Order: sequence, then C-alpha cells, then structure tokens
Amino acid sequence: MITAVFYKKGGNFSGFRVSGHAGYAEYGQDIVCASVSSAVQLTANLITETFAVKADASAVDDTVTLEVAEICEEATLLIDGLKMHLELLSEEFENTIITKISEV
Repeated sequence: MITAVFYKKGGNFSGFRVSGHAGYAEYGQDIVCASVSSAVQLTANLITETFAVKADASAVDDTVTLEVAEICEEATLLIDGLKMHLELLSEEFENTIITKISEV
C-alpha cells in the first residue's frame, strides 16, 4: 500500500511524504504506482522549479519527501491538489493508497 502523509503548519500544507507500493499489479506494470509517481514528481517540480519555492526534497528508494522552508500560497495549493488527486485515486483503486494529515 502507498502511504501519503501531508504535513500542515497552522492550517496550511507545508510538505508531504509518499512511500510504498500500491500492490495493484506487478512491479513495473502497476498503473496506480505510475499515477502516484507522476503526480508526486509533477507537484515537487512545480513547487521547486516553476514557483522556485525553497524546499528540502528527496527521493530515496520508494519514498519521496518534500518540506517547504516557508509556507506560501502556491506550495499550499499544489500540495492540497496532490492530496485531493491521491484521495480520488484511492477511491477508484481501493486498498492501494492511504492518506494522512500530520500537524507539524
């Protein structure tokens, strides 16, 4: 199962950690994993490259983590959009993704 933890500070999204494997199909054939990977990569790139928000981002094995240095509207909206996207995927592909919110 993929676990996505979304970090909030003072009611605003400040980062996320996405890890695991959906288990929907074999490795390399899993459309849920591909969908999540693509959405996470797009979100991270939009935050760090397009909007030039300072953030600590890492991708190690099956875990991607991003935490913004300072809360900003662009990053908050993009992270909220990623959360919504993953929740919709989890409804369509049951028992593959779990989302959580963590106050930091």
